[in-house]
Amino acid sequence: MSSLDDRNQTTSNLQALNPEGWPEPKGYANGIKGRGTLVVLGGQIGWDAQGHFPTDFVDQVRQALANISTLLTEAGVGPEHLARLTWYVTDMESYRSRLREIGRAYREVLGRNFPSMALVQVVSLVEREAMVEIEATAILPDA
Repeated sequence: MSSLDDRNQTTSNLQALNPEGWPEPKGYANGIKGRGTLVVLGGQIGWDAQGHFPTDFVDQVRQALANISTLLTEAGVGPEHLARLTWYVTDMESYRSRLREIGRAYREVLGRNFPSMALVQVVSLVEREAMVEIEATAILPDA
């Protein structure tokens, strides 16, 4: 096990799980151990507060992450408290081909906080214009 401090994270209530001998994950954690109050967010899509979608995949990712950040703030936590993200994309190649841009957008919005993650391709999302939906779980440390 390694602490999140080893991965440029400073939250003491979360610990990255990476068994000895496993490859070091890049941009995510294999697992997270934490203690505190759970903050569970429903899937956030790439629309703004007025319900408008950008037409670009990376711009939708950035907006979905910004929506997650806004909800975390509403809950009194920050990106450093994220324990898990589950990404749903309608086109895996759009994700794979733009990893650098997605990584840049991720760090701009959520910083260098890398929770456990899963990413899957789905046929479609409820909102027809949505290209990405991201669920999030954070853990607020006990006071």
